[in-house]
Amino acid sequence: MRAVRFHDRRDIRVEDVPAPAGRLADDDVLIRPLLCGICGTDLHEYIAGPIVTPRTPHLYTGAVLPQILGHEFSAEVQAVGSAVAHVRPGDRVSVQPLISPRDDYFGKRGLHHLSERMGCVGLSWAWGGMAERAVVHGYNVVKVPDSVSDAQAALIEPAAVALYAVDRGRVGPGSSVLVSGLGPIGALVLLAARAAGASLLIVAEPNPHRRALARALLPEAVIVDPTQDDLAGEIRARTEEGVGVDVAIECVGLEASLNACAAGVRRRGTVVQVGLHLRPAAIDAMQWALKDITVEATWCYPVTIWPRIIGMIGAGLLPVERIVTATIDAEQVVADGFEALLQPGGRNLKILVRAG
Repeated sequence: MRAVRFHDRRDIRVEDVPAPAGRLADDDVLIRPLLCGICGTDLHEYIAGPIVTPRTPHLYTGAVLPQILGHEFSAEVQAVGSAVAHVRPGDRVSVQPLISPRDDYFGKRGLHHLSERMGCVGLSWAWGGMAERAVVHGYNVVKVPDSVSDAQAALIEPAAVALYAVDRGRVGPGSSVLVSGLGPIGALVLLAARAAGASLLIVAEPNPHRRALARALLPEAVIVDPTQDDLAGEIRARTEEGVGVDVAIECVGLEASLNACAAGVRRRGTVVQVGLHLRPAAIDAMQWALKDITVEATWCYPVTIWPRIIGMIGAGLLPVERIVTATIDAEQVVADGFEALLQPGGRNLKILVRAG
């Protein structure tokens, strides 16, 4: 079968590999991936990896490079193990890709995303979403109704990251929110914050194409170029008595962005860290103390969030499909996918890959 595999830095190949074979384990599901997103984590692996893809066998899953990529994807069920009852062949599903013990410290508390032994489909598992077939555990598949399209189902995983950030910021009706960085997660945070009832949304983004997308996603949002405009001044001008926003959500993973969030949030406000920093960041800890702010760092998402997002998408509250800027075939995944997303000032935001 055809599969997109990561071998090493700047080395992704579309290859023919053996399809899953043999009897399924009792709790396994054989699926046919439909659409799969290219994630920022995939991009990091491509330009700087291996980072989370394992050179030696993963301590829990046993996976090792080369790795079939893809952890944001929709699929169709082909076959199920004897213990799987919640899906059956023909069902369309969204894949929750985290794989972890159910019986370690965090698993026993339902905090599966925090397990120190956690693996991930498409990053540290034998299979991934950029292939014609994959095998996952039963707990990795969640059935989607007809009201959720294949593209929407593929975007539930990044939407889970975004909604978790909004939850951790306690965004609610009437909240004022700064979104720093309008990559795919930032765009989904913008939509999720609006769905949560935020009344003022300010977006800081230097890329003009992404600023235009922000305007299209949410015309009432205040869009600022932090490299040219006075972000702090815009925040003061638009918040009551100039105190700052209630919540600032950092979606870039850069020191300057984190510090802009700390500067822009009001006293007793909340900064939510979503973007992954690849190097240590210098901060003004005294400012944090004087403003008495809360800093919430996030990692992945609670795996139980899938049904909630499916309900929001089906009801039209979270139009995740609007962040998609291109859909490509797997054969073009490097040139029209990874390289296109890495272009400085590029026009693409979220690219989906046809898996089959």
